Amino acid sequence: MTPYGSDMMPFTIAQFVLIGVFALLAVAAILYGMKLKRRRTTAQEEIEEHREAADAPRVAPAEAVPEAALVPPPVAEPVPVAPMPPLDDQPAVATPPAPAPLASDIMQLKGLGPKLAATLAGLGITRVEQIAAMSPAELDALDAQLGTFRGRPARDRWAEQARLLVAGDKSGYEAAFGKLG
Repeated sequence: MTPYGSDMMPFTIAQFVLIGVFALLAVAAILYGMKLKRRRTTAQEEIEEHREAADAPRVAPAEAVPEAALVPPPVAEPVPVAPMPPLDDQPAVATPPAPAPLASDIMQLKGLGPKLAATLAGLGITRVEQIAAMSPAELDALDAQLGTFRGRPARDRWAEQARLLVAGDKSGYEAAFGKLG
């Protein structure tokens, strides 16, 4: 038997200090974990807000462009004009014919596949001339209706491609967008 009346060994000051240090470390770890959880929760809320803002339509339905403005005006055919007879002593000058459009099929646009062409056909757009005639506001309104294809008109530069195709500028088109199929 020990002089203290028990078979257990008494605690020393070093052991109490060691227990206290471990207790403080445990409390510090718990507090740090709570702080990290708060940060994670705040970051998750911010991500959700940004996701909602990104999923929101760019043009509110109440402020959308009227339905009539979404349909591009028909492309007017040029009116044939009879050449004027030459004036007194001047020889007749032949005017070069306007370049023929390279393609009117919407599938000629780079980055536009069958699914997107079907979506555009559902919106009444089937020819390159229709895209070339659209204003930036009309293109934005069209973009808002493309669903999963949103952003493609700007990213693939449809308006620029369509204008080059309608103008018959094959070399300009191929320089900017690659070989014409």
